Amino acid sequence: MKRRAFLKSSAAAGAFAGAGSLGLLSFTASKNLKHITILHTNDVHSHIEPFEKDHSQYPGMGGAARRYTLIESIRKENQNTLLLDAGDIFQGTPFFNFYGGELEFKLMSKMGYDAATIGNHDFDNGIEGLYAQLPHAEFQFLSANYDFSNTIMEGRVKPYQVFLKDGIKIGVFGLGIELEGLVGKDLYKETEYLDPLEIAKETVKKLKQDEKCQIVICLSHLGYSYRSEKISDMKLAQQTKDIDLIIGGHTHTFLPQPTIAQNSEGKNVLINQVGWAGVNLGRIDFYLDDSGNVDSTGATIIV
Repeated sequence: MKRRAFLKSSAAAGAFAGAGSLGLLSFTASKNLKHITILHTNDVHSHIEPFEKDHSQYPGMGGAARRYTLIESIRKENQNTLLLDAGDIFQGTPFFNFYGGELEFKLMSKMGYDAATIGNHDFDNGIEGLYAQLPHAEFQFLSANYDFSNTIMEGRVKPYQVFLKDGIKIGVFGLGIELEGLVGKDLYKETEYLDPLEIAKETVKKLKQDEKCQIVICLSHLGYSYRSEKISDMKLAQQTKDIDLIIGGHTHTFLPQPTIAQNSEGKNVLINQVGWAGVNLGRIDFYLDDSGNVDSTGATIIV
């Protein structure tokens, strides 16, 4: 199926930078479509307030309050909505330097985030600093390839979580980038990095076969793509199967519309990443027909 670009007006009162569709017209004749909306952010980096109006790149863009307004508007459109984050919540403004992540987690909790994965900068106050802020997070942290067994974070992070929306089981799992070389050993301590590709294959198998999930989403802080052989979202999509959506982070990639890649079986996988600093909100809409066939559209909403 070829990608088609279109503009879509929304009651969310957001400006759409672009959208992609996986042949949604193929079964719009069905009146019994189930509609699941996925909203997502990545690499917000403690940007609580909007950029200044005279900022050279993002004049007046972003801000937690505006994002919250958009999220609430979209939830009014579709109550079957999940809100997810792909990591690097911490570090970037004095809010983090002063509060150590407390404000970020409290605001995300107020917005109703359902889950987030862990980025390398989330260790910037050490694993103890991350752990200390967990009481302020009313959402689940997911990471399948960080083994926290011998650390203070043991038992506080799940490899995956299954959400039920309108009778549809949605499996969400997290993957993190290799910390060695990015983060000091004294900060992540005994956290063990496991091969994300092998872990992804094992986790997706559990989600599809054991948990019977109809939609599988990966929250990835691996990065969109590299010139080297380093594992990335693109390589992950191409070398696995049964992942419907990869929500990316780390490389601060602005995708005006989701990339459509082909998995190891030649089936479509959506990959999306919405830059950094909360200037955009990603939106993916899944539609399922009576037979369980999945179709989707995607957009980037300018905050």
